[in-house]
Amino acid sequence: MANGLRIEKQEPGPLHVNCQTEVEVKHGVGLHARPSVTFTRLAKSFPCSIEVAVNGSDVWLNGKSIIKIMNARIRKGSILRIRADGILADEAIRALKELIERNFDEEKKHGRTA
Repeated sequence: MANGLRIEKQEPGPLHVNCQTEVEVKHGVGLHARPSVTFTRLAKSFPCSIEVAVNGSDVWLNGKSIIKIMNARIRKGSILRIRADGILADEAIRALKELIERNFDEEKKHGRTA
């Protein structure tokens, strides 16, 4: 305590983190309507902020916005950078990356191969 001023440093809790990953979209037609809905629905299930940048862009899109994701016209071969900040950010990143790597589980739902 100096001059009557007390400074307390607050450490973020163990679940409050920020992290980032990259993943290639291998789905046959990219993030069209169904995969975009699946992605944003999963993103919304986490309490942290989630953003997506496409192919090295400096523009970060709200990963919980179906409009932003669909308007990005993410095609097969696109590289997505996904970042999350907040509670359960690491789990969110892991889940979203795995969803993309599994081609949005569309083969299971629709009997198709992407």
